[in-house]
Amino acid sequence: MDFWGTVLVVFRRWYVFLPVFALSVAAAASLYSTVPTTYVSNAVLILTTPTTGGSLPSNPDIPNGLTNPMLNFDHGLSISASILIAAMGTPEMAAEIGVRDGGDVTFKVTNGGSNLESLATGPFLFVEGEGHSAAAAQDVVRRVLARAKRELELRQKAVRAPSATYITTYEAVPPTTPLAQRGRKLRAVAAAAGVGVMTSLCATFMAESFLHRRRLRRPPPAPEPSEVAAALNGRLPADPAVRH
Repeated sequence: MDFWGTVLVVFRRWYVFLPVFALSVAAAASLYSTVPTTYVSNAVLILTTPTTGGSLPSNPDIPNGLTNPMLNFDHGLSISASILIAAMGTPEMAAEIGVRDGGDVTFKVTNGGSNLESLATGPFLFVEGEGHSAAAAQDVVRRVLARAKRELELRQKAVRAPSATYITTYEAVPPTTPLAQRGRKLRAVAAAAGVGVMTSLCATFMAESFLHRRRLRRPPPAPEPSEVAAALNGRLPADPAVRH
């Protein structure tokens, strides 16, 4: 059926379309109130080398020169960052931080992109925490940052790196103020509204089809006596002599 035909049916059966559509709108409003608002907090952690560099001097009497850690990035820091990202993304790490599957809070640690094949793009760890409250979202980011720093220390200790050469961290962006994310609520309401419109149209066309079939099955009305007499008179000859 074309667009104007659909409009005509809806207009003719408005008493079916409107109540069903109103119920759908009420259901969508109820769904909006039940879907929780989530909050998101972010942080950025940078891995840096110590001021004396990544190696000990061969002669203790001649120490390494001091360098600016912010000017001393190399590929090794990017590899270390990728190792941390992989370690922080395991289910065991999530359980250790206190985040359970299907819980109220979630987190993710990335290099700023979604391509897992390009983790080693820089010494950055982008941390994002999401929770049903602003405090929970910011708290999980803090816990992830603390655990990432601890994991970095444990990894360096495991390879017996000299403590003076340990990679250090710098919070380029501390945990941000959580922002409300209502996209999930709006998507749920949009889906409910779309289903409501389709349900209203289906109910309208079902009513139209039912009434149309009932009209077809209805027997024709009995003719009036005057109409029957007129029909009989019309079939009788006009000349009385012909009647005999």
